Amino acid sequence: MANSKYEYVKSFEVQDKIMLPTYIVLLIDGRNFRRFSEVHKFEKQPLDKRALKLMKSCAAAVMEEYSDLIFSYGYSDEFSFIFKKESKFYQRRESKIMSLLVSFFTSVYTIKWKDFFPHQKLLYAPSFHAKVIRCPTLEVLQTYLAWRQNDCHLNNLYDTCNWKLIESGKSETAHGFLKGTRKQEMNEFLFQHGINYKTLHPIYRQGTCLFKTQVEDIIKYKEDGAPVKRLRRKVMKVRSSNLAGKSFWNEHSSLLSELGRFEGDIQNIRPEYIESFQFQDKMMLSTWIVVRIDGCHFHRFSDAHEFKKPNDEQALNLMNSCAVALLEEFEDIVFAYGVSDEFSFVLKKDSKLYERHASGIVSTMVSFFSSMYISKWTGFILQQELKYPPSFDGRAVCYPSSEILRDYLSWRQVDCHINNQYNTCFWTLVKSGKERREAQSCLKGTQTQEKNDLLVEKGIDYTAEPDIFRLGSCIFRDMENKALLEVNCAEDSRKRIVIEHCNIIDNNFWEAHPWILGE
Repeated sequence: MANSKYEYVKSFEVQDKIMLPTYIVLLIDGRNFRRFSEVHKFEKQPLDKRALKLMKSCAAAVMEEYSDLIFSYGYSDEFSFIFKKESKFYQRRESKIMSLLVSFFTSVYTIKWKDFFPHQKLLYAPSFHAKVIRCPTLEVLQTYLAWRQNDCHLNNLYDTCNWKLIESGKSETAHGFLKGTRKQEMNEFLFQHGINYKTLHPIYRQGTCLFKTQVEDIIKYKEDGAPVKRLRRKVMKVRSSNLAGKSFWNEHSSLLSELGRFEGDIQNIRPEYIESFQFQDKMMLSTWIVVRIDGCHFHRFSDAHEFKKPNDEQALNLMNSCAVALLEEFEDIVFAYGVSDEFSFVLKKDSKLYERHASGIVSTMVSFFSSMYISKWTGFILQQELKYPPSFDGRAVCYPSSEILRDYLSWRQVDCHINNQYNTCFWTLVKSGKERREAQSCLKGTQTQEKNDLLVEKGIDYTAEPDIFRLGSCIFRDMENKALLEVNCAEDSRKRIVIEHCNIIDNNFWEAHPWILGE
């Protein structure tokens, strides 16, 4: 980060580190997936097997991507991921863990869609929300697993009965008929209609378990023909009617070594544990909420996809288009500012989005942004296929006043200027024949004027560089319907969302757009 007088705003960021020896579980589940399944015509018997296999494939990809994940369990449109007990993944920061995994999961889901639904176009961007579950002991973790599998069983039993009633023409009375019905009664109802629930495919009744185990791979053969083997971790799929039972858990050495041994079976799911699983902190009322989304390892991503240096205007326009989509999707966003691979989204002070739960706000916005990034890729990054799924991280911070919020945005724009000026100098030196380390050495400790002088020597007037590079992008709703270029606006039924590249540090912008901060 660049040094500036605005850096004090970092003091408003709340520490969210999960201390050892707490077990970390991340629960990811579909956002509005009932509507998503209806629009995409999922089979209802009661669940679409292809959709379940897509979810399993995404979960396996997540486990392969992140080595600290040991076990996952999922059913329907949700998956729970368990980290090894001593995990230091991103230094155990809750927001980082949550946003990165839900972003990667969403990216993989969007990319893999065509593999499982080759004849069904993805009609709109899928998105997921996520939350971190903290389990202080192995007993609590065991209870969590029992709770989720029990929920799988009950939901599937209910849905099976519900769709049997709908098939028989009782769609209007199905919910009332099943309300308050016990498990035994639902089983008897299905039996009367020729269905033995216990014989349904385990993927419906039990869900899917994935875990990592050590396997031997032959990497080459010696001259005498003897194989040379190497141990590696492989994601395996297993099924169990009681994944929280000690007989299942304790038979897998990888679970024992990385998580621990279950000493007994769960007889009753303790309600106080379930209450802790469902608890979520709320962000402070009457404060501006800012969600900052950043690309993860985007230096490597931009190199792999041959982005132009120091700035790729197509890549920046892709980011801007995704940000516009977020303003269209979430009406509580009043302003967004972006540069390079990051965007800050400002939610109005009285926002009740997800009841101001940070996990709901951050995870859904990061997930939706990731999905849009992939969906819009071919429209902006011409002649370059997406080589692997991108991922983003995010966090939410409260700012108590408009003045402090403006200082935050000023901090980001100052950072934009300093970083872009440095990068312009750096790549100018590299393109002139210097090695990257040599270019870094030349720029070390240089001030703004020295960098300007360097660029002038190379025939570059930095002030003439495009505003999108030097100032970043501001996105907001145009309440006055001012005449702007059509390429810089998106129409909706009430007002346009516009993109401008302007100075937001001075007062002029805010005085010209008082509605953004409600002033």
